[in-house]
Amino acid sequence: MKSKHILNKMTPYQPGKQIEEVKREYGLDRIVKLASNENPFGYSGKVADYLSSHKPALNIYPDGYTTELRRALANKLGVSENQLIFGNGTDEIVQMIGRAYLYPGANTVMAMPTFPQYKHNALVEGAEVKEVPTINGYHDLDGMLAAIDDKTNVIWLCSPNNPTGCLIPRDDLYRFIEKCPSDVLIVLDEAYFEYADKKLQPEILSYLEQYKNLVVLRTFSKAYGLAGLRIGYGITNPELIPGLDVVRGPFNTSSFAQQAALVALEDDEFIEDTVSRNNAIKKSFGQFLDSIGWHYFDSQTNFMLVSTPISGDRVFQYLQENGFIVRPGEGLGVSKTIRVTIGNETDMQDLQEVLYQLHTKINEGSLT
Repeated sequence: MKSKHILNKMTPYQPGKQIEEVKREYGLDRIVKLASNENPFGYSGKVADYLSSHKPALNIYPDGYTTELRRALANKLGVSENQLIFGNGTDEIVQMIGRAYLYPGANTVMAMPTFPQYKHNALVEGAEVKEVPTINGYHDLDGMLAAIDDKTNVIWLCSPNNPTGCLIPRDDLYRFIEKCPSDVLIVLDEAYFEYADKKLQPEILSYLEQYKNLVVLRTFSKAYGLAGLRIGYGITNPELIPGLDVVRGPFNTSSFAQQAALVALEDDEFIEDTVSRNNAIKKSFGQFLDSIGWHYFDSQTNFMLVSTPISGDRVFQYLQENGFIVRPGEGLGVSKTIRVTIGNETDMQDLQEVLYQLHTKINEGSLT
């Protein structure tokens, strides 16, 4: 069969091990998953109430235009309805952008490390990928500008960045947008928008009218806790939406997802509680890491990228054997690190105890 040649050199996305799988493998009764940046506090009680009392007509296709959610979200964000596009998570919108703007002969610029699906989709479309190393976890915006040439079609900015957690400083971002050529699409992925300090965030939506080459991505998977329903959205210049709609599946977000997101959007109290608890637990975890001398990157998210004195793969294995699933940095492009999702208070306290045991073993030389 004659598929694209590049596919023979690529591998599918590898999700972390599932809880039941790890339980069976290690004979454990309790597993704490801190690998996928999910919300440990669940999702809005209003969503739970809605889903328990409403039964959608599963024999009917969902609203392909996402009408109700579109209207509510446009009103909340202060944008026009025709500036929005919805996807099966922002992953699908990343894929749409790749399909619409990337092809053999074009190139795309991104940080390294960053969210891997930017590169994955670009390679599938046959585009050249230019990766610019981060500086202490932050995007090297000058380096990224220097990498742009006349074949550059898309530039990806993940802020806060996954996996480092670092937020692009507001003024630096504004300067970058102003300097970027107007024919290069700037994709600002704000999947962790709700977690970032509002005092540090840019007022980016106000730039959409002036800069027609800007797309902002956000999701209901992280702070809203709807990862299992897969729904995200993009906000951009209305002139770009029709082209993205051409490559969008006609019924790409489910009725369940649309309705849950609509209800979740109304529960600001849940988001405020989630962010407050996350920040308090993250601060406490950082203090613990300071006490054992382990470095970590600045994080404006619900995860922390932690430097480890031995291989991240080895730390991952030790934690897994003791009931905790994290992400080893080797698979994320940052050796000798682990990415740890911030869990609830009890789970993080238990994790600290296991990490302290590990720290002691490393210092004693019994684990390398």
